[in-house]
Amino acid sequence: MKIALFSDIHANLPALLAMFADMETRTIDATYCLGDLVGYNIWPNEVINEVRRRNIPTIAGNYDFGIGRTSDECGCAYKTDEDKAMGKVSISYTNEVVQQTERQYLRTLPAHIRVEYQLNDEQLNLLLVHGSPRKINEYLFEDREEKSLLRIMQDADADIMCFGHTHKPFHRVLPQEQEGATRYRHAINIGSVGKPKDGDTRGCYAIITIDENGSAATRESIEVEFVRFKYDVEQAAKAVEESPLPDKYADMLRKAY
Repeated sequence: MKIALFSDIHANLPALLAMFADMETRTIDATYCLGDLVGYNIWPNEVINEVRRRNIPTIAGNYDFGIGRTSDECGCAYKTDEDKAMGKVSISYTNEVVQQTERQYLRTLPAHIRVEYQLNDEQLNLLLVHGSPRKINEYLFEDREEKSLLRIMQDADADIMCFGHTHKPFHRVLPQEQEGATRYRHAINIGSVGKPKDGDTRGCYAIITIDENGSAATRESIEVEFVRFKYDVEQAAKAVEESPLPDKYADMLRKAY
């Protein structure tokens, strides 16, 4: 079973279309979107409709949640006054351009998706969230303490937990001793399609392969590939510069920060 997961498009239509073109060259059994379709660029409606017309199961990101309710708060953790000021411009602009049908779609997106597999008479639980199971805008970075990640996953009954929000991809395998045996949990940040922040300007999505004979007791049962694809970064950056959005968002696309 090969599962494609993508997240954090942030109204970047050129990146989304390039990702779909890349997916079409691969064998993929299921596709899921982990949210944040909108914000920071000029194509929120187009991005929503490209995802909708493909009937891709999608959960709400924090930005989707805010725009779906016509809120002036996106749940973003801006660190500086400059970032907060730019963020206000972005959410105001997005609220202005998003159409009613698209807003209704965002409002009804689920918070989580849970998929249960039965492998070798054993249940393997895949949990899809945007930030974390506890909070839509909680940041789970790669350097988070192992005990903390394990506790979050155990409380959510997740053998595989996929999430986005930080825009920085990683895969951590977390061993856990239970009743004298070792089981492995997989924490996977799938990166960002349209607003990467890891210094690589290419978009990113993930393909997870689940071994048909796999088990939570076998570390290698889950394989993760982070797919980096090129798209027209200049087109997306210039669209920002030609809009009311802050020019700094264009610089972020060009430098991936």
